[in-house]
Amino acid sequence: MPAVSEIHVYPIKSCRGVPVDAAVVGPRGLEGDRRYMLVDARGRFLSQREQPRMAQISMAFGEHGYDVTAPGQAQLTLPRELPVTRECEVRVWRDTLVVALADAGVNRWFSDFLGLDCGLVYMADTQHRAVGNPAAAFDDEVSFADGAPVLMISQASLDDLNARLPEQVAMRRFRPNIVVTATAPYAEDGWARVAVGEAEFDVAWSCARCIITTIDPETAQKDPAGEPLATLRGYRRLGTGILFGQNLLPRKLGIVRVGDAVGVTEKSSEAKPVK
Repeated sequence: MPAVSEIHVYPIKSCRGVPVDAAVVGPRGLEGDRRYMLVDARGRFLSQREQPRMAQISMAFGEHGYDVTAPGQAQLTLPRELPVTRECEVRVWRDTLVVALADAGVNRWFSDFLGLDCGLVYMADTQHRAVGNPAAAFDDEVSFADGAPVLMISQASLDDLNARLPEQVAMRRFRPNIVVTATAPYAEDGWARVAVGEAEFDVAWSCARCIITTIDPETAQKDPAGEPLATLRGYRRLGTGILFGQNLLPRKLGIVRVGDAVGVTEKSSEAKPVK
């Protein structure tokens, strides 16, 4: 039976993830996942697409919240939840939200590292963002993630991709929340609903990949040949999307742990929508 081999939480959108042994699944995905986000001076979200150095901003769980580090920067401490003392309007793709804004010292830390004027914002529990995919229900929510609360990929799918690549890439390139073992390559394409630990998810739509997958998370350098996206384009393309991984919508909340069995409770006979 498939089982969970890795769980990752990404406290700041598009920065490095934190591996964890267990996570609480809430309506917006894993607890603490992508509740922080960096925005430019206009309030538009920042990602590795335009700012690849974000790949070098690391997070760790500390005694007083998150310990944030980056090359050449002193360690910064962030609370797990940012108090809503200042607010600003931001844009995430097509969505406009009013969210909490960090203080000037925190914003200066990120601005100095990235070399542009930016701010750190936080989505409090009282602030809501709807899932925009037609596969979602009207009341499905998401944090600052691109489109879905949870991303799942099987290790077998990565192994199959690496067998086709001139140089292997790590799972970190694809920024999954849940990694699954003991499957055939791309078995997750055919799942419609899964039970993982205490939680259950709809396997709702396939994840279309972008140029972030071409950025080495260690060096923040883009692959000159556009790999692994170039290879994926040759055999994982559907319409305009290059697919790798599956987006999940929580349907039963609870704790998921590394080692939990992944029960496929419903299979899909049709290709999932892409967005």
